[in-house]
Amino acid sequence: MLSSAQHNRSSGRRGFFSAGLCIAAGLLLTGIALPVRAAVGSSACRTGPGTARPADVYVPMDSWIYPALARLHALGYLDTAFLGVRPWTRRSIMRMLDDVDQQEQVETGSQAAEIVASVRREVGSEDDEQPGGARQDFSYGCEQMYTRLQGIGGLALRDSFHLGQTIANDYGRPYQPGFNTVDGAAGSAEFGRFSLFARGEYQHAPSAAGYSPGLVAQLAAIDAASTPYPLPGNLAALITPAGPVMQTNTFRLLEVNLSYRILNHEISFGKSDHWLAPTVGGAFMYSNNAENIYAFQIDRTEPLFIPFLSRLVGPFRYDFFVGSLKGHSAPRDPWLHVEKLNFNPTPNVEFGFERSVIWGGKGRGCQLTPPPNATYAPCDEPITLHSFLKSFFSTANTTDAVKFSRNDPGARFASFDFSWRLPWLNHWMTLYTDSMVHDDISPIDAPRHAAVRPGLYLARIPGTERFDARFEGALTNVDAGRSGLGQYMYFERVQPQGYTNKGNLMGDAIGREGQGGQAWLTYHLSPMEMVQTSFKHNKVADDFIPGGTTQNSFDVHVVKRVGEALEISADVQHEWWKAPIYKTGQQSDTVATFQFTLYPERKGKTAVSAGASPVY
Repeated sequence: MLSSAQHNRSSGRRGFFSAGLCIAAGLLLTGIALPVRAAVGSSACRTGPGTARPADVYVPMDSWIYPALARLHALGYLDTAFLGVRPWTRRSIMRMLDDVDQQEQVETGSQAAEIVASVRREVGSEDDEQPGGARQDFSYGCEQMYTRLQGIGGLALRDSFHLGQTIANDYGRPYQPGFNTVDGAAGSAEFGRFSLFARGEYQHAPSAAGYSPGLVAQLAAIDAASTPYPLPGNLAALITPAGPVMQTNTFRLLEVNLSYRILNHEISFGKSDHWLAPTVGGAFMYSNNAENIYAFQIDRTEPLFIPFLSRLVGPFRYDFFVGSLKGHSAPRDPWLHVEKLNFNPTPNVEFGFERSVIWGGKGRGCQLTPPPNATYAPCDEPITLHSFLKSFFSTANTTDAVKFSRNDPGARFASFDFSWRLPWLNHWMTLYTDSMVHDDISPIDAPRHAAVRPGLYLARIPGTERFDARFEGALTNVDAGRSGLGQYMYFERVQPQGYTNKGNLMGDAIGREGQGGQAWLTYHLSPMEMVQTSFKHNKVADDFIPGGTTQNSFDVHVVKRVGEALEISADVQHEWWKAPIYKTGQQSDTVATFQFTLYPERKGKTAVSAGASPVY
C-alpha cells in the first residue's frame, strides 16, 4: 500500500497531468479558433431582423457588461444605475447610457468613452429598426454559443454549506477532479411586450470518491444538533458530495424566462439570474452560486420617482420573486420569497433593504405536546396565499410552539447594502458593503449580529489609466448566541438544509460561519478584454467544523476578443487548503479553464457616444 505522502504525490502528479491536458487542449483549440469563427460566422446565428434585437430580456450576470458598467459608474458616470439590484434588461441599460449622453460630457478617447461605445454596440438602441424602417414589434437573437474545457488537478472542495468551495459563483455547475466540460447556447425572442430568453447547457463532470459515510454522518449530526426531532437519514447527503459521486452527463436550463413589460415593470416566470448587492465576491441574499430557481417575479426595471417621497430618498427600484427550492428533504420542497428595495438619494449614494423567507414544506416536525416532555409528529405546511402572507408580514419573534407547527412564519433573513462614490474621489473610488442578519429586522437594527462584506473599488489607479483594483472582506462568524455549530447564518432549526438550492448556498459562498477576503488587480485591454489576477482567503470556524478549514487561492484570468464575434478566455487557479475533518495535512488543487464564446453578428446602426469608436 502507498503511504499517505506517496499517495499525495501520486494524486498531485495525476492532478497536474489533468490540468496540463486541459492547457494543451486549450492551446490546440486556440489554433483552430479562427477557422471555427469563420465557419460559424456564416451560419444562422444572427440577431434581427435588420438592426432590431430583443430589448426586454435580462443580460446574464456573467456577461462582461456588468464589470464594464460598474467601472463606468465608479468613474463618475451612470448615475441612474442601481448596483444593488441586478440583472438589468437591455432596455434599462440603453436608458442608462442615454442619460450619460444627455447629462455628462464624456471625454473623447477616455476609458469611459470606450465603455459607453462598446456597451452601446452590444445592447443596441431603442430606435433600432427592422428592414424598411418598420416599428420594432418582433425581434430575435442567437445570443451566444460557447464551450468550456476545465481540468482539475488535485482534490477540490465542493461544499459551501460546510467545508468550502474551490469554484464559487458558477451557477452550481458540477465539477470534480479530472476533465470537466460545459457546452451551451442562448437565444431570445420578443414580440410586442412579450419577451423570451433561454440558455441551456450540456454539463459533464467525472466521477469521484466523495465524502466517506463517516464524514457525511458527522456533518449530519452537526446540522441536526438543535432540531428536537429525528431527521431523515439523507439530511447531509443531499447537500454534500457524499460518496461515491457518480459521473455527471446532463442537459440543464441555466436560464429560461418568459416576461411581459408593463409600466416599466417586467412580470415574468422562469429561471432568472439575481445578484442583490453591489459586491463582487459574493452576495449574501442571492447570487449565482447555486442553480437558479423557477420563480414568479415582479421587477421594477426603471427608477421610480414619487413626489415628496423621492425628494427625501431619491428615485428607487424594487424587485420581488417567489419560487420553490430543490434538494431539500427536511422538510421537502420548501419555498423562498425575496423582496428588494433600493434608493438613490444622490448621484453618488445608493442604499437598499432586503428580506427573504424560506417557509413551508412537507414532512416537517410539528409539536404535539409542550416541553419538558415535548413530542413531535410529521406534518405539512401548505404553500398557500395565507401561509405566504403570514411569512411576508411576520416580524415578531416566535415561540417553539409556533415554530414547530403549521403556523411557522419561516426562516427569515434581512439585509442592508450601500455604495458610495467618495467625495472629491468620486471619479475613481467607491466604498460599498453588504450585510445580513437572521431573525432580526435589519442589520442596522442589530449590527453585532450582522454578517458583513465590505469593499473598496478603485476604478483607476493614479498614473495608470487602464488598471483598477478591488478589495473585499467577508465575515459570517458573528457575535450571536446561536453562531456556534453553524446554527445562525444561513441556517434554521426547522430548515436544517438551510439557504441552499440543489446543495449549494444561494448566497455568499463564504459559508455559515466563515471569514476571509479577496483582492483583484485588473488591466483592461478594452472594455471587453482584460488580464486579471486575484487572491482569496477563506476560513471556517472550528466551533462549527472540528479543526476548522482554511482555503487560500491565487488566480490569473485573461479574456481576449478575436474580432467582434469570438471571445477566448483562460483562467488558472491554484489553491491550498486544510480541512482536518476531511483530509489530514495540507491539500492543493489546480484548476485550468478555457472557454470559447461565439456571439452573433451585430448588423446595422451603432450608436457611438462621445466621439469614440467601438473597441474590441
